[in-house]
Amino acid sequence: MDTVQREEDDVTEEPTSETLETPEAGEQPIKQRKNGLYPGVSDELAENMKSGWADTELRDLEPIEQAPYTARRRAALSARFPGERLVIPAGNLRTRSNDTEYDFRASTEYAYLTGDQTHDGVLVLEPAGAEGHTATVYLLPRSNRENGEFWLDGQGELWVGRRHSLTEAERLLGVPARDVRGLADELRAATGPVRIVRGHDAGLEAALTDKVTAERDEELRVFLSEQRLVKDEFEIGQLQAAVDSTVRGFEDVVKVLDKAEATSERYIEGTFFLRARVEGNAVGYGSICASGPHATTLHWVRNDGPVRSGDLLLLDAGVETTTLYTADVTRTMPVSGRFTPLQRKIYDAVYEAQEAGIAAVRPGAKYLDFHEAAQRVLATRLVEWGLVEGPVERVLELGLQRRWTLHGTGHMLGMDVHDCAAARREAYAEGTLEPGMCLTVEPGLYFQADDLTVPEEYRGIGVRIEDDILVTEDGNRNLSAALPRTADDIEAWMARLAAERSAGS
Repeated sequence: MDTVQREEDDVTEEPTSETLETPEAGEQPIKQRKNGLYPGVSDELAENMKSGWADTELRDLEPIEQAPYTARRRAALSARFPGERLVIPAGNLRTRSNDTEYDFRASTEYAYLTGDQTHDGVLVLEPAGAEGHTATVYLLPRSNRENGEFWLDGQGELWVGRRHSLTEAERLLGVPARDVRGLADELRAATGPVRIVRGHDAGLEAALTDKVTAERDEELRVFLSEQRLVKDEFEIGQLQAAVDSTVRGFEDVVKVLDKAEATSERYIEGTFFLRARVEGNAVGYGSICASGPHATTLHWVRNDGPVRSGDLLLLDAGVETTTLYTADVTRTMPVSGRFTPLQRKIYDAVYEAQEAGIAAVRPGAKYLDFHEAAQRVLATRLVEWGLVEGPVERVLELGLQRRWTLHGTGHMLGMDVHDCAAARREAYAEGTLEPGMCLTVEPGLYFQADDLTVPEEYRGIGVRIEDDILVTEDGNRNLSAALPRTADDIEAWMARLAAERSAGS
């Protein structure tokens, strides 16, 4: 992989002023690689590269599908903060090593309000009197062909691909677009109240350092988080699409369990990622491909362990759509295709708990109801099995079941796998369910390999079942219902897919 030198390197060889045009306002000088194989750019080559290129402007663009939805979201934001300038950055590229970057993922707030996902983008809502705000999206324009940026700079279009012109962006997003490179100076000189979503663009935060406060900025972040609690029609469709792809990804995994046994959990991770990358943007979070005792580690993402017949495989994974909505589904399945009696007993207890949790999801219910319903079932089974001393009410009051249940029974889901995390507790965990909310229901039982308080045969067994549940007007809808959940259905499903694998081999 060849590269050109990034601007943050300490020592570079810069083309002379005779070979390249003077940078425009807001631009950075173009620098070459410190150890590049060419010492510079001749005047003749610089002139040659300026001309002979076709006009590639896209003139027949239609607005993106979510444009009317993002407009309504911006209107709600405007109404909440009248008379204040609001700055919502997408974020910048982050260095992975030397002159390579991590894959960019736009901030949730920015993507939610614009539908755009490009790095360095910024949405600014300027106060417009009684009319609310005027929205402008600030973006990098197309690479400059006069000064050689498009072929010499590390982020030039011949290196990383074409980006939309500002005119194209306006048509796609339905928002006026301007060059972002002068925005920091504009904000530095601006007057009046301003808020920014922090943590995404250090340069803009520095430009506003004497104009903002942490408390006011946090109010903006909290509002944007709570705004996403109830999903609109577009979001629900994207979540269902993410789940549908995830179901296919789980089927892909079952079909290659023989190859995973011959290699490791990484084969499972790679198999699911292929589906996520082909049908969506990527995975919505690090896939948990936990076989055997690894299933008792809640966020096992190393995925480097063996896959053995006789063990359970806990697969917790979700496809993220190209619009950044993610599924979050877990199934626990026997690698051999058949549960042992003890595995089935534990699995059935978790299934019963999940059924109780899902049944508690309905409009008007307290958010905590589904968690408490599931925990009661698990506590009851733990008492029945003699693993904890009852009565059940005592166990629940003291939280004694948590030694083996560990985590909460679910969370909000959307553009973030743990969506709306900045919302106030009274609006989220202590709030009331409404139609359009989407959450996971995911009880589990985890018996650690070194837990001497349980019989030896329990140790190393971990079971979690997780589905994505949409609150509807009259109850709920399981978006991931296409995946089997009962022990019998899991075994039948695995047998069918194994037969398909054998028939195709």
